[in-house]
Amino acid sequence: MTFTQVYSPLGNLYLSALVAAIPVVALLAALSFLHLKAHVAALLGLGLAFVIAIGLYRMPVRMAASTALLGACFGLLPIGWIILNAIFVYDISVHCRDRS
Repeated sequence: MTFTQVYSPLGNLYLSALVAAIPVVALLAALSFLHLKAHVAALLGLGLAFVIAIGLYRMPVRMAASTALLGACFGLLPIGWIILNAIFVYDISVHCRDRS
């Protein structure tokens, strides 16, 4: 399955860029003004991005879903790596404290 991205689906590059920025603006607004929890705001942004990709940019649904999954993995891997290292440093500090 191939998909060729159209950079200006609305005919105006600036208007298309503004529409493409809606998920990011909604995410930040949900966090700062609506005081939603981070995972709820992220799901809101993901949903808007999904709808815009499928509706406006004409991305196939299967490709949009796999892109969302790849983005989640790409975001969770560094976070998991940081948590693993934090646990490692904590264990070292507890072990060194117990020895003294």
